Amino acid sequence: MDVNLAELLDASEVAELLGLSSFRVVSVYRKRYEDFPKPIIGKGRCVLWHRPAVVEWARETGRIT
Repeated sequence: MDVNLAELLDASEVAELLGLSSFRVVSVYRKRYEDFPKPIIGKGRCVLWHRPAVVEWARETGRIT
């Protein structure tokens, strides 16, 4: 999978995109919502999501318009 590095988001950026109060809430979402996008990179403390996948999920679930 070829990914533009500019499209990678860390937990803080995912939280901001979703309007969450803290990056820590992203881990709650990961556990609570089975359909929450899986990180495309997850190695130790480095966890990154593909922005288009997060945006699509947020739109489908009504979290953003």
